[in-house]
Amino acid sequence: MHVTSEGRSTTSTLAHMKTAVDQSADAVPLPDASRLRSQAAAACRHLRIALRHRTWTGSTGQWAGKGSGASIDFQDHRPYLPGDDPRHIDWAAYARSGNYIMKLYREEVSPRVDLLIDTSASMHLDPAKRDRMLELVYFCVESALAISAALHVYTLGGDGARRIDLPPLLGTGWTPPLEAGDGAPAAVLASLPLRNRAMRILISDLLFEGDPQALLTPLCARDGSAVILAPFTPAETDPAWNGNVELIDCENGRSRRQRVTPALLARYRQAYASHLDAWRAQARRLQARVARIPATGTLAEALRAEALPQGVIEAWT
Repeated sequence: MHVTSEGRSTTSTLAHMKTAVDQSADAVPLPDASRLRSQAAAACRHLRIALRHRTWTGSTGQWAGKGSGASIDFQDHRPYLPGDDPRHIDWAAYARSGNYIMKLYREEVSPRVDLLIDTSASMHLDPAKRDRMLELVYFCVESALAISAALHVYTLGGDGARRIDLPPLLGTGWTPPLEAGDGAPAAVLASLPLRNRAMRILISDLLFEGDPQALLTPLCARDGSAVILAPFTPAETDPAWNGNVELIDCENGRSRRQRVTPALLARYRQAYASHLDAWRAQARRLQARVARIPATGTLAEALRAEALPQGVIEAWT
């Protein structure tokens, strides 16, 4: 059965309600990974995940870090201490003052990026939404590799998390696994070995039950910088439900018949908007950033709609 969905629950108004208006037996076509990766690469020529305007820590690389190192970029002076490398003594300052003064240079590091992909069933039901998710994965990978970031990629499903190696992910046949289940996403995320001071990028529709703080807290822990890219379709924001419909929970397959009246549909829209408002409010409190990404139009157009104005992505020349 092919179903279209508003996702996992928003609030108790329509908890776990999934539409089954289209009950044809046609299988959802597999994504054209090569085409989607090409579109992501095209967008990445002008747009990137906003990584440049942050002070990083990490292993040796080419980006400015928060500490002192051995790059050619002068940072500051300080008095000489026993054990300092004499090659960094400022002899001109010594000639003026008679004191040994050390030259400090900006540390150069490779940023750490942890990419987390929500692969639960609601991310797959609509082909356009699934394809946009895959484009976002490729876009984030291209953004990270373009700056030589130390990139780790994980999928998050109902049964847990899995580390994905880059070679298969960048191959021609990789697709995000569909992992249905009622697992607690916050518990799954809290179990991951997320790195200190890394940028954590979560690609998810955010249609989880419960307080958003439970998921955002581990995402922002250990001095992490959290970014959420939330793909969505018009069927979620403004579903065409009318009259008697069968509602199916895409995570567990349970169904029920429901008569959808205009008043019920209005309550659903309000519940959906309130759910997103709760995510935005908690994200602001924890200094995380959330950008919704429409599944319509090109990837570049979708990123410019909200992610660019909010600083989640940045123009790149």
